[in-house]
Amino acid sequence: MQDASRARMPLIGDQFPDLHVNTTHGEMDLPDEYAGEWFVLFSHPGDFTPVCTTEFVSFQQHMDEFDELDVNLIGLSVDRVHSHIKWTEWIEEDMDTEITFPIIADETGTVAESLGMIHPGQGTSTVRSVFIVDPDGILRLLLYYPKEIGRNMDEIVRSVRALVTADDEDVATPANWPNNDMHGDKVLLRPPGDVSAADARREEADAEGYEYHDWWFTLREP
Repeated sequence: MQDASRARMPLIGDQFPDLHVNTTHGEMDLPDEYAGEWFVLFSHPGDFTPVCTTEFVSFQQHMDEFDELDVNLIGLSVDRVHSHIKWTEWIEEDMDTEITFPIIADETGTVAESLGMIHPGQGTSTVRSVFIVDPDGILRLLLYYPKEIGRNMDEIVRSVRALVTADDEDVATPANWPNNDMHGDKVLLRPPGDVSAADARREEADAEGYEYHDWWFTLREP
């Protein structure tokens, strides 16, 4: 039975909870720290573990892509700040990679518990969670991975890019976008909201050069 005393973990579309956190870059208040900006919060089971080390190196290697999208990264585990610092020093020395994003030290597990990062029966370490939060502090995407599987950074970057595109252009993105097998990087127009708009979609598509399949399935260049 679920413990009723536990706060409900946030779901897609929820406001990201207000959290005061201690990080390798000092204390922060989330989501206020990144108000008006996208951020990706991701947890890892523990410092000085092999899969997590490869993930941190990969996150840093993709930093130019996150910067291009104006997206902030922030990590989290239940280790202490000094452990995070020593671990990132080791990564810089041994992997020739300087970790430039902050890492939350959630020693009490309070943050991880409130975000649903502690899996029952898996001890006190955090699972591999990814939270993508928009400039309004709304949780837009959740990903969970087991401890034994490293995350796909290309998919995380792709997901952020798709969300930014969907918001900026009021569209949706097809499977595997921007490399859809049939439609390439084209985006999907949102289905019309009434009969009149549905009837006008074919004419609109012809005038604009859209890829028209039906009034509810029309694509255009991004």
